[in-house]
Order: sequence, then C-alpha cells, then structure tokens
Amino acid sequence: MEELVLWSRAQFALTAMYHWLFVPLTLGLGVIIGIMETIYYRTKDEAWKKITKFWMKLFGINFAIGVATGLILEFQFGTNWSNYSWFVGDIFGAPLAIEGIMAFFLEATFIAIMFFGWEKVSKGMHLTATWLTVFGASTSALWILIANAWMQYPIGMSFNPDTVRNEMNDFWAVALSPIAINKFFHTVTSCWVVGAAGCVGISSWLIIKGKDSDLAKKSIKIAAPFGILGILLTIYNGDGSAYQVAQKQPMKLAAMEGLYNGQTQAPLVAIGFLNPHEKIMNNEVEPLKYNVNIPYALSFLGFRDINAFVPGINDILKGGYTQRDGTIALSTKEKMERGKLAILALSDYKKAKADGNTYMQDKNLKILEANYDNFGYGFLKDEKDIIPNVSLTFYAFRFMVIFGSAFLGLFALLSYMSFKNIPYEKYKLLLWSCVFSIPLAYMVSQSGWIVAEVGRQPWVIQDLMPTSAAVSAVSSNSVITTFIIFCVLFTVMLIAELSIMFKQIKKGF
Repeated sequence: MEELVLWSRAQFALTAMYHWLFVPLTLGLGVIIGIMETIYYRTKDEAWKKITKFWMKLFGINFAIGVATGLILEFQFGTNWSNYSWFVGDIFGAPLAIEGIMAFFLEATFIAIMFFGWEKVSKGMHLTATWLTVFGASTSALWILIANAWMQYPIGMSFNPDTVRNEMNDFWAVALSPIAINKFFHTVTSCWVVGAAGCVGISSWLIIKGKDSDLAKKSIKIAAPFGILGILLTIYNGDGSAYQVAQKQPMKLAAMEGLYNGQTQAPLVAIGFLNPHEKIMNNEVEPLKYNVNIPYALSFLGFRDINAFVPGINDILKGGYTQRDGTIALSTKEKMERGKLAILALSDYKKAKADGNTYMQDKNLKILEANYDNFGYGFLKDEKDIIPNVSLTFYAFRFMVIFGSAFLGLFALLSYMSFKNIPYEKYKLLLWSCVFSIPLAYMVSQSGWIVAEVGRQPWVIQDLMPTSAAVSAVSSNSVITTFIIFCVLFTVMLIAELSIMFKQIKKGF
C-alpha cells in the first residue's frame, strides 16, 4: 500500500508539474497579447499588429500542449484516485464540469477567430475574440482552483451515510469560499509575472541578437509595467492566502515556518536553515540552525494580532492550547479516536439498516455526525502522519518569496529604462539576466504549488480523507509503468514545444 500511494502521488505530481509549465505562460502572456492588440486597435499602428501576431504564435504553441497535459491530469482522478472520486465526486466534479462546459468551450470557440480571423472579421470583433479567449483561460483556472480550494477547506456539503458520499448542499459556499477566492487571484496574478518574465526575457534575447530591436523594446515597455502590477497583486493576495492557511490549515503554516513549538508574538523567518527533523521532535536542538527573522510578523500576518499565539507542530500534535474561537484544541490522538468512532459508527449504521434496526440506525448516525469532522483521522496509523515534509515546504516557501519579490526590482528597472528611453544594448548583463529570469520565474511558480500541496499532506481532503485512503485498488506495478510512460511522453512533448517555440523566436517579429 505504501508503494502504491507513493507512486500514485509521484505520477500525479509529475503530471501536475508538467501541466503547470504551460498554464502560467498561457494566462500571463494572454493578457499581454490583449493589451498589445488593444493598442493596435486604438492607434492603427501596424507595428503593434506585427508584435501581437508574434506573441500570439508563442501563445498558441504553449496553449495546445497545456490542453493535452490538462486532460491527462483530470483522467487520473478516475484511474489513480477512484476512492477519492467516489467519496467527493458529487462536489469535486461540479466545478470541473462547469470549467469544461463554460470556460473550455469559450476558449475553443474564440481561439479560432483569434488565430485565423485577422483578415476575415473586423478589427473590433478580432479584439473581442482575443479578450474572450483570455477571459476563458482565466475562467478555466477559476473553476479548477475552486475545486482545489475545496480540498483544502471542505465546506458546503453534507455526508450521506447511505451512499457513503459527500453531497453538495451549498454551491455558493464552495464557489466563494475565502480560500478559493484568494487562491484564484494569487495564482492568476502570479501567472501574470511568469508571462511578463517570458515576454521580457525573449525580447531581451532578440535585442542581444540585434533582431527587431525596436519591436522587442515596445514589448518590454508593455510587459515590464504589467509585471510590476502582477507581482504587487501576487504579494497582496499571497498575504490573504497565508492568512487563510493560518485559520484553516495550521499544520501547513507550522511547516512553512519550521515552527515546532508555538509562540505568542511569533516572528516570521526571512532566511533560515533547519536542523535534522528527528532531533527537533525530541527537543534535542532548536528547529533552526540559523535564521534572520522579522519580529511579531508571523502572529500579525496569520491572525492580524502581534500578540496572537501561533501553534507549532508539537502543539498541534499534543493539543490543549486555546484556539482563536475560544475552544481548546484536541490532540491528534483524540482526533484519531474520534475518527475511528465515526468509521465504526458508519459501519454499524449500514449493518443496522440492513437488519431493519431503526433504533441502532439513529444511535450510530448521531455518533457519526458528532465525530465526522475528524473522520479522516481514523485512517491514520500514527499521530506523526499528519506532519508534512517540513524541509521541502519550508525551503520552497522561502524560495518563492525571496526570488518572487526580486522580480519587482527587475521589472521596475526595465520600466524606468523604457520610459526614459535608455538604450538596453549598453547593458548586456541586464539583458542576459532577463533571459535567465524565465526559468527562475517558472521555478518560483512551481515552488508555490509545492507549498500548497506538499504542505497539506497527508490530506487529499483536509481532515476527511488522507492520501492513503484515496487511491484506486490497482497494482503499484501498473502505476510505475504508467509513470514511466508519462514521464517519457511529457518530456518528448516539452522538447517538441520548446523546439517549435525556439524556432519561432529565432525568426523574430
């Protein structure tokens, strides 16, 4: 079972990370293209049409591969995670269905006009088609992120013991949950940063090579300020996301900060290095070998109160601390006991129903309902199973924040040079920095997802279903085989995409 879970997780992570190589550029570059075409529409300057068509080609190549990987990702919910799909398919499937019916068909309809309608429809209609394609892509991301946010914070549903399924009873609670709203805006605006970095980096390369420098400079003049807007909104929405994590997923927050023992007036670790995990758990050493922190910042960012108590990993395991709502936190062992009670009550309820014993049905149903909030804990074998990979979460969060914030300085400098008409050609080091900022932007973006997904382990649905209970009843050898096939397939697709992209870039505008 452990091998099956490991390889199923690895396969899904592989697919998700490959898919996320294409999505950010689509969402970010799409908006930039829309802005460029709007300038062309207003000015009638053919140079902007030429610029728009160049970036549109790169957008199209990237979009096509992104769709292919996304389809494979969704199929894995049935092939690799069928228990999960059965348990919450009535809820999780709804936003994915809406994404397919509304957003995907919107994109599919107008992307044809966007690419092939330049000489067939009016300028206004073509501009509308471009913006509707961009809107469709963002709407697609919205519904997928709503589904993901529900896994992080399951609300708007009730458990049906007769079908052993969770059923949606409040669509708007699911769609408008605070985690969903913050996750959507934080993710999409971070994609704007990736799109801006891609546009700036490719334009810089063209300037270095002396190809269409004027058009490349015009591209930077749009992309750099757009990148500033993207990074500022990403920081703002990231603060909102961190606040929601503190309220709904305290273990993830503790892992992000390497916080093992809770504190009031807790500082935020700006830079730090963790000590070995085992020694920390045994209180033999301090969690951090070295750190530079910001006093009071974690308490304030997590709870908007500099004196707030932020529970650490050990506190969450042991319980006993006062939570923000005034209740006393249960220990993980107590939650495991309640989870086992809920699972046993469900089993006894089904048996009583089969026997026609209404008294025992009602009795066990009440026990199930009283303990259902901790249902997933009943599947855990050890209390320490709720601790995610602290090192990976801790360092990924720092990487995301530090290097993500660095883009603000890069975009600000480029914007200043653009509007002051300072020639880029004199600053080759800056131009090469822009080129290499492209892979850095992707690494920052991937780090954000590592924090979000690794940080919530072992839960596939927070507190209700651990990953070990969500997998399909297939052999681990089958999963290993498909993992290898997907790895080869996705790598070939990536190489093909990059080859086509590089060929188009070398052609220039």
